[in-house]
Amino acid sequence: MPKTKNPHRGSDFREFLAQDGLLEEVEARALKRAIALQLQRALKESAMTKSEMASRMHTSRAVVDRLLDSENTSLTIVTLGKAAQALGRKVRVDLVPA
Repeated sequence: MPKTKNPHRGSDFREFLAQDGLLEEVEARALKRAIALQLQRALKESAMTKSEMASRMHTSRAVVDRLLDSENTSLTIVTLGKAAQALGRKVRVDLVPA
């Protein structure tokens, strides 16, 4: 009995996710996780509380909690900019070839 050829053999994980229609969602979650980790690190380095950060952003503590939640992918550029400014940082975005 001949073996059936594995359709995923030789492909990479990105191709697999794209075929299943999951690539965009997975990349968005990974990006949000990276942003949340950077914000948490900057918050810790600045020795600032979440409440103080919220005050500097002119928003609520709940918004800061959502920013720091790596599972919550809802994020606007405006909110990210306010968070960066509150932490004495700037946001830099690069568009790279797919």
